[in-house]
Amino acid sequence: MNLQVKFIQAILVFIAFPVFTDAQTYAGNIKINQLGYYPNAPKIAVVTEPVPDNDFSILKWDSKDTVYRGRLSDAVQSRWSSAQTRIADFSSFNKNGRYVLFINSTGSSYPFEINDNIFHSISIAVLKGFYFQRMSTDMDEKYAGAWKRKGGHPDTTVFIHPSAATIQRPAGTKISVPGGWYDAGDYNKYIVNSGITMGTLLSAYEDLPVYFNKLKTNIPESNNGAPDILNEIVYNLRWMLSMQDPFDGGVYNKCTNAAFDKMIMPDAAGLPRYVVQKGTAAALDFAAVTAQAGRILKKFTTQFPGLSDSCIHAAETAWQWAEKNPALEYDQDRMNAVYEPKITTGGYGDKNYSDEWFWAASELFISAKNKKYENILLQTVNDSLSLPSWSNVRLPGYYSLLRCQSLIIKTKIDFKSLKNRLLRFADSFISDGGNKAFRTVMGQSRKDFIWGSNSVAANQGIVLMNAFLLTRNKKYVDYALSNLDYLLGRNATGYCFVTGFGYKSTMHPHHRLSIADGITEPVPGLLAGGPNPGMQDHCHYDFSEPETAYSDTDCSYASNEIAINWNAPLVYLVNAIEALQKEVGYSKK
Repeated sequence: MNLQVKFIQAILVFIAFPVFTDAQTYAGNIKINQLGYYPNAPKIAVVTEPVPDNDFSILKWDSKDTVYRGRLSDAVQSRWSSAQTRIADFSSFNKNGRYVLFINSTGSSYPFEINDNIFHSISIAVLKGFYFQRMSTDMDEKYAGAWKRKGGHPDTTVFIHPSAATIQRPAGTKISVPGGWYDAGDYNKYIVNSGITMGTLLSAYEDLPVYFNKLKTNIPESNNGAPDILNEIVYNLRWMLSMQDPFDGGVYNKCTNAAFDKMIMPDAAGLPRYVVQKGTAAALDFAAVTAQAGRILKKFTTQFPGLSDSCIHAAETAWQWAEKNPALEYDQDRMNAVYEPKITTGGYGDKNYSDEWFWAASELFISAKNKKYENILLQTVNDSLSLPSWSNVRLPGYYSLLRCQSLIIKTKIDFKSLKNRLLRFADSFISDGGNKAFRTVMGQSRKDFIWGSNSVAANQGIVLMNAFLLTRNKKYVDYALSNLDYLLGRNATGYCFVTGFGYKSTMHPHHRLSIADGITEPVPGLLAGGPNPGMQDHCHYDFSEPETAYSDTDCSYASNEIAINWNAPLVYLVNAIEALQKEVGYSKK
């Protein structure tokens, strides 16, 4: 049974979708988007092994009747693996249906569909992935399907670690910081990584409110009158707010065990939990998120009474703390040399705060209108741009300033210059045509293949979608779509990297919930990290070249872990394309 179908049935998202079963063997050397294509969108497959043929055909899946014939391109040597590729471009074929791509000497590709709204089900799934990461709550079958589970880590009794002790809250003080999302494959919660995740999701809503107002994901809050994406965001937002020290406005870096939990279910975990040292990065990321959330939630005061005002106040007090502590690094090794117990979970340490200052100032200037935030922006507005990550959050500030410029009445900020800089940055990904071997933006540089490389692909897509929103030039969506094709199978590994989707998809992520639950299929809707030639986990990899260094094993946290900051840009990318596909002419309706 198609894993996409099983996923939809399991989480009870009521979408009409036929069930397909087949025992046919498909050609693994034909790399293709394993979900499918919009009728009038680009449609490309990549052949990664030498074939004697020059022709390919598109066949109906059920009857094998030929409906389209095309020519393969000349061979291209990939720059980042030993693969030689040939391109099958069938963009001109636009009849709805279910098909395979066939090459005489090789056989058939995995089946794919051509249809309007082709990514509707996966757009729901990747957002629903955050629901499955919720902590401190039971997962009922009504919402979680086969992945129902008991809640764990209530975090109502959490200790102040000696590194975070103050006069008002000495070491050992018990506080309550429940809720939020598990950060990744582990069971801890980190403010810095939560920051970029929340900023990405909030921006998705702020860019596409009409679309998200109608998107339902079958979560407990689905009928409360607020969009499900905001319901999910608020679940984590309330945890973040609890991580602010009410006595001084500082923000604890994380809520964590001293060491990682074993590969067990959450309700079996019982190690002591701590909040640890505050830091400048945590405070500023927190300020940015709460300032952005505050202005968005002003329209939902019935569903979330008082939350908007609380967020703006929390953002301003966190900023004030950061002004008093402008360069307080969270250095876990140094902390462990002084305090017990030693904390050995993820550090998310950062030494450069100029990007955090810029992002927080952007969101606060838009939401609170105070000129002091504008002054910070004017000092660093021309600093270089790079893709967002947990350690570099300058670009989200750009996104928000350009998105919300109508809300800023009097300012010295040159929005035309901001727009041109962002467009030049977007054009840098496409000026040379991208990765010629796979016809994707992703992979034109070896630097793309890092820990969490799939988030690189997704964030490149977000840059391009923002360029489209600024220009309405369809080319940017076409290039962004190429990276979604990459994530869904048109890559050197041949994997669809989203759990629960595709014919060859990630099955063994480094993810405690998926490992310990006794269910063969992993928790659905989660994005695996992707190829990483660093292979820091020292697990077994069949291949070690940059674009093939991926191991679908739960051992491989360096290539096969999941993480909220990787899922968030995929949520933005796939939903933005789905929301805008009619405007750019991809669908027939």
